[in-house]
Amino acid sequence: MNEVKALIEKYWDKVREHRWYLHQHPEPSHQEKNTAAYIAKVLREIGLEPTENVGGYGVVALIEGKGPGKCVGLRADFDALEITECTGIPYASQNPGIMHACGHDTHTAMLLGAAYVLNELRDRFDGCVKLVFQPAEEDAADSGAKAMIADGVLENPHVDVMYGQHVWPALPTGKIGVRNGAMMASSDRFFITVRGKSSHASRPEGGIDAIMIASYIVAALQSIVARNVGPLDSAVITIGKITGGTRYNIIADEVKMEGTCRNLNPEVRKSMPERITKIARGIAEGMGGSAEVEYRMCYSPTVNDPEQFKLMCGVITETLGEDTLVIPENSALGGEDFSYYCEKIPCCFNWLGCHEEGTPEYPIHNGHFLVQEEAMPLGMETMVGAALKFLAQ
Repeated sequence: MNEVKALIEKYWDKVREHRWYLHQHPEPSHQEKNTAAYIAKVLREIGLEPTENVGGYGVVALIEGKGPGKCVGLRADFDALEITECTGIPYASQNPGIMHACGHDTHTAMLLGAAYVLNELRDRFDGCVKLVFQPAEEDAADSGAKAMIADGVLENPHVDVMYGQHVWPALPTGKIGVRNGAMMASSDRFFITVRGKSSHASRPEGGIDAIMIASYIVAALQSIVARNVGPLDSAVITIGKITGGTRYNIIADEVKMEGTCRNLNPEVRKSMPERITKIARGIAEGMGGSAEVEYRMCYSPTVNDPEQFKLMCGVITETLGEDTLVIPENSALGGEDFSYYCEKIPCCFNWLGCHEEGTPEYPIHNGHFLVQEEAMPLGMETMVGAALKFLAQ
C-alpha cells in the first residue's frame, strides 16, 4: 500500500484536473454524452480499451492482471443535477442551471485515479478489475445501474464483487463510514395529478381550486410518517415539485406534483402506494375534485454484504488507520441505485467524509455543496486497496 500511496501522489495533479474539468462541464441524467466521451478518452490515454454506450452512456474498461483469477468491479457515477451552482469557485459549472451538487464529478475523478494506479500494478495481481463508469444515478425511475446490468456489465467476465462510494459531507475529511447491512434506503417516486375546475379568481364558488386541494394533500401526506409508520421504523415522504395554474387571477383546474418516498423496512415500503393514493383521492374528492396517483417502485435499499463489509473495514484501518473508520449507528434515508448491483452480487458501499471542519456544512443537492479535495486520495486508496485485497484472497 505504500506503493499505492506513491502512485496516487504521482497522478494526483491529473486526477484533480479531471475533477475540475468534470465539475465545469456537468450534464444531467441521460444527457451525459460529452462526459462519457471524456472518460473514454482518458481511459484510452492510460492504455485501456473502454467499451462505450453500455446501458446508455455508460463506459466500462477492464484491467487484466498477470494471470487468471476473480473479477472485482469498481463503480463511479457521473450524472449531475438541475441546480444552479453558488460556490463561486474558479472551476464552477459553465452549464447554467446544471451542477455536480452530489459529488459525482469527484467519484469519477477518483475512479480514473484508481485506473492509473491499478494499471501500473497489473503485473502484481491475478484476476482483473472492471471499471464501471455509470450514468443516470439520479433518475430513480430510469436507473443507469439497472440499464447497465441489463446490458451485461456484470458479465464477460463475470464480476464477483463490486465496491462503490459516495462523498459524504456529514463526515469530516479524514473519516470513512461503512455499515454492515443497510447503508441507504429504498427510493421510490410518485406522481399526483389533481384536477379541479377553473373559474375567475373573484368567483371561487364557480370553480374547484386544484391548488388548494394540492395544498391539503401535501400537508396530509406527512400524517403517513407520523401516524402510519412505527416510531422505530424510518420513512420519509417529500413532495419536491409542484406545478399548476396559468394566471394570477384564474382558479387553477390542474396541479401536478412529484415526490419521493424513502424506507428501510420492506413491509412499510409495500404499504406506501395504497396510503398515498387513499389520502390524495380522499381529499380531492371531498373538496369536489379528483386525483390520480402513479407510484413507481425504484431503488431497493443498498445493503452491504457481511464479508465485504469486513474486508472494507480491514482495508480502511490497515491502510488509513483505525481512527479513519466510522461505523454509523443508523442508515441514511437517501437512495442509491448501487442497490441494483447489491441485489446481484456481494457488494460494499462506503461514505467518504469530505467536509472541511470549521466551514459551513452544506448537504448534497445544494447549490453551495463543495467537496474538500483532500478527501479524494483517501477514496482512491480505499477503492484500490479493496480491489487488491479481494483479488489477493
